Amino acid sequence: MKYVDGFVVPVPEQNLAAYREMAHTAGKIWKEHGALEFIECAGDDMPPSEVTSFPQSVKLQPGEVVVFSWIVYESREHRDQINAKVMSDPRLAPMMHADAMPFDGKRMIWGGFNMMVSL
Repeated sequence: MKYVDGFVVPVPEQNLAAYREMAHTAGKIWKEHGALEFIECAGDDMPPSEVTSFPQSVKLQPGEVVVFSWIVYESREHRDQINAKVMSDPRLAPMMHADAMPFDGKRMIWGGFNMMVSL
């Protein structure tokens, strides 16, 4: 069964180009190591809610955009193998420092998911 890592992160609008460049580079690395898909999406239609929402989940500030991302793998075992390779890839190291990230990593939400339906 396929496995997905999902991410939601607030990105300052002025940093979207830098984020896109970082994601493009990271995506190539993940794909080289075997990820099936690497997707990054910028929020466009996010109405406010009284209970919860994507903007509320990351404490979105004025001038920020919610980015929703996911990586698809063959299985959780496959994900674990790929992520071990990715995390030891020297090309990723410069992007992993907090001062190099074009977003506030403390407000990022992430998790792994077993795929239930894929049409």
